[in-house]
Amino acid sequence: MPTASAPLPIRELELALLPFGRSRMLPRAAYVDPDVHQWEQRHFFREGWVCAGRSSLILPEKAGQAAIALGGLGILLTRDAGGKLRAFENICRHRGHEVLPCGARSAKSVLVCPYHAWSYEIDGRLRSARGVDKTAAACKRDLDLIPMGAAEWGGWVFVNVSGDNLSFADAIGNLPGQVESWECERLVPVATHRYTLEANWKIAIENYLECYHCPSIHPALCKVSGPKTGGGFRPERGFYVGGWMELADDAETMSFDGRSCGVPFRRLTDAQRREVHYVALFPSMLISLHPDYVMTHRLHATGSTTTDIECQWLFAPESLGKPGFDPGYAVNFWDHTNKEDWSAVESVQRGLQSERFVPGILAEEEYTVYDFVHLVASAYLGHPRLPNAEAA
Repeated sequence: MPTASAPLPIRELELALLPFGRSRMLPRAAYVDPDVHQWEQRHFFREGWVCAGRSSLILPEKAGQAAIALGGLGILLTRDAGGKLRAFENICRHRGHEVLPCGARSAKSVLVCPYHAWSYEIDGRLRSARGVDKTAAACKRDLDLIPMGAAEWGGWVFVNVSGDNLSFADAIGNLPGQVESWECERLVPVATHRYTLEANWKIAIENYLECYHCPSIHPALCKVSGPKTGGGFRPERGFYVGGWMELADDAETMSFDGRSCGVPFRRLTDAQRREVHYVALFPSMLISLHPDYVMTHRLHATGSTTTDIECQWLFAPESLGKPGFDPGYAVNFWDHTNKEDWSAVESVQRGLQSERFVPGILAEEEYTVYDFVHLVASAYLGHPRLPNAEAA
């Protein structure tokens, strides 16, 4: 989490930290200024815990190695025979070549750079510097792979580039216990959509956290869940915000007709089978928990006004084994809803380009937006916290 103040006027950030009902949105520059974007890349995305994707897709083998790109960096993930996950910068300490090509996977227990054949143990220790082992021996520790923080939860892999700034337990807080009934670790990804958004990543999250806009742009959603149902929650520990919505009396889940083609999650309470929960895990993961599927959005801020989004749908094995199962009932509904949201979010971004824009107030139904804005504003000042929560 950040340790220095962002390049934003402190007075404008203080307005965002006022009590709900008196506060303002974040300063306009937070959504348009390239300098703020660069600050966020360093302090939010490289010093925070960022979801890299599903463990089953990145490292499907029991042991091995995989290379991915995340936030403009090459990341090398390894898993040893005991199942321990590690992360490193995907950089050979010789001349900087990628140890493993981005997107590649291997079941080997030794990492070998394809450029000059320097090799590393699965735990990142230098194994051999071909032809210069004697010289390398004198500074061997300086030639090990550069470590990052790595963690797994719910079947997802999380990476912290700084490696030691904030523990994953502190970041995730109470969330594992709050969503344990959905058993996310056993779910199977069935569909993935990718979107390019001409808007700042925070606008997308703010939109996600309220249904004040639902009657205006989501008629299909309002048929299966009333926009004023449910409420919000604020964790005792962790950097996430969210809430829940109630399903309409005649709806089984969120789909165009309210019907489900899947199987409800086996450990949900009666109340949870009638609700949809939504979580924004700071900085860039959104988790939507339905009675019969889980949908995630992973946001990658590519610029101050552009965002790449990966949307994924996950189901229980029981749904995949159901005769005639087709995930389209959930995928098509949310692809349609996503596109409605993207249109609105991009319009907000165009409005924020005006230098005459002054941050507005929040409506009563935007309490979860307030929590997120409060978290971001306090993080800009170096002390990330939720309202009425202790500083991190």
